[in-house]
This record gives sequence, structure tokens and C-alpha cells, in this order.
Amino acid sequence: MSSIRVKPYPLPDLLAALADTQQQQNTSSLDLATGARINKPSDDPAGAAQMVINTAQSSQADTFLRGITSVTGLLQTADSTLNSVVTALQRAISLGTEGANGTLSDSDRADVASELTGIKQQLLSLANTSYQGEFIFSGTSTVQPFVADLTSPSGVTYNGNAGTNNVAVGQNYSLQINQAGSQLFTSASGNVFQSISDLINSLQANNNIGSAVSEVSDAYNHITSQRVFYGNALNQLQTQQNYLNSEKVDLATAADAISATDMAATSTAFTQSQLAIQADLAAMSRMSQSSLFDYLK
Repeated sequence: MSSIRVKPYPLPDLLAALADTQQQQNTSSLDLATGARINKPSDDPAGAAQMVINTAQSSQADTFLRGITSVTGLLQTADSTLNSVVTALQRAISLGTEGANGTLSDSDRADVASELTGIKQQLLSLANTSYQGEFIFSGTSTVQPFVADLTSPSGVTYNGNAGTNNVAVGQNYSLQINQAGSQLFTSASGNVFQSISDLINSLQANNNIGSAVSEVSDAYNHITSQRVFYGNALNQLQTQQNYLNSEKVDLATAADAISATDMAATSTAFTQSQLAIQADLAAMSRMSQSSLFDYLK
């Protein structure tokens, strides 16, 4: 005859079951709150390791994107400034051509020279343009690049240097973001300040005006050709920005595949754990009112 074995003290088993169910409920609750099934390494060691790499790559992309945003502002400012320089030089060429007209009086030529002096001051201000508190045409120097100097043939001296700055905008990808003011405004291919000064002097002396206009035209052509640098740099930044944004989308998709919780399944598990806890508590409540003989009936 077989015997029935009854555990006289089922409470420890009920308490253990209750603790397990509460842990399951806590896990489901955390998963629902965070939207992730991996909230600590022990949840999935391999998945957690992949998430560390994913997070680092996403953070690096964010860093590059912030740098691109800042550098884009700098390049746009430089390009806009050079556009203003081109416009000023166009006006100077027009005035020089007008001044070369042999029918103008000395007074008329003096008026033209006076307007050109104003243009020269405008060009000096443009060459000293700053962005976020730093001069953009001083090379790698922090000093004001151009200053008026009556001892200089052009009336202007360059105090910056010939250095250039590079910024990392991607993994193993850096981009030159500036040109030195000496390369732009005082190049042998077209000296902006010297050509304007020569045109002013020619008008005042009524001598070699046409040659001076040609100098300004050379400066205009030089600035126009150098400005291409900023357009190309802006295009490269836009392309890299698009790539990084696409990479972040891919990383987010991968992160979801690795760590995202199934909200419907987790919600069901949470509800089931609630019901299980209620059942465990009800069983414990009934047990406190019963004896071993009641379980044997």
C-alpha cells in the first residue's frame, strides 16, 4: 500500500514562489518603464556587450554632428563674407572704369577716389570678420588679422599667420575649415588692398587708371576662385552630416533589435505575475486559518 506524503509546512515553498513572482513582476515593470529588456549586464551579457559598442558609436556620431553644426556656421560666415568682398570689388571695378573716362574732371575723379576709400574701409572690416569671438581669416592665430598701416604700401598690414585649422568630422576623416587671410587678401595673384590703394592713387594722379583697374580685376578673380574652397567644404560637410544621420538611424535600429522589449509580451507577463502574486497571497491567507488535518480532508 502506497502512502501519501504531505508537507506539514508548505509556507516556505509559498514564500519562495512569491519572491520569484515578485522578481518577475519587478523585471517586467522595469522593462515596460525603459522599453528595454537589457537593463543590466546580467540580463543578457552578450547583448549588453553589443549595446556598449552601439552606444559608443552613436555617441561618437553625435560628437561629429555637433562639430559639423559649429563648423558649418563658420564656413557659411566665411563664404558670405567673401561674397560681400566680391560685391565690393565689383563696385570698385565699376568706379575705376568710370574714373578712367577722360571726360571726368579732377573733382569727379576725387569723388570716385573718395568712394573707393570707403570701399577699402569696408574691405578691411570684412577681412576682420569674426565668428563666435574668433577671427576667421587670421590663420591659426587669434589676433586681429588686418590693421590699417600708413607705412605699408597697401595701407594695410597682415598680423595673422599662414596656418590652417582642421576638424574631425568622422572616423579618420578631418576637414580643413579655413584659409589664411594672406592667401585670400594679399596674395601675389591678386592683392585686394594693394589694388584698391593703387586705383585710388591713380585716380588722384590721373595716371595709369586702366592698369590699376586691371589690378582690382585680378583681385576680384582671385577672391572668386578662392571662394570655391568654402563651397566645396560646405558640400563635404553636408554629405558627411547625411551619412552620420543615416548611421544613427541604423544604430538605433540595431539597438532595438538587440535590447528593445516586446511591449505586448512584457505587459502580459506583468499582468500574469500580478495574478500569480494575488494567488500566492490568497493561498498563504487560507493556510493561516487551516490545520494539517484540513489539507488531509
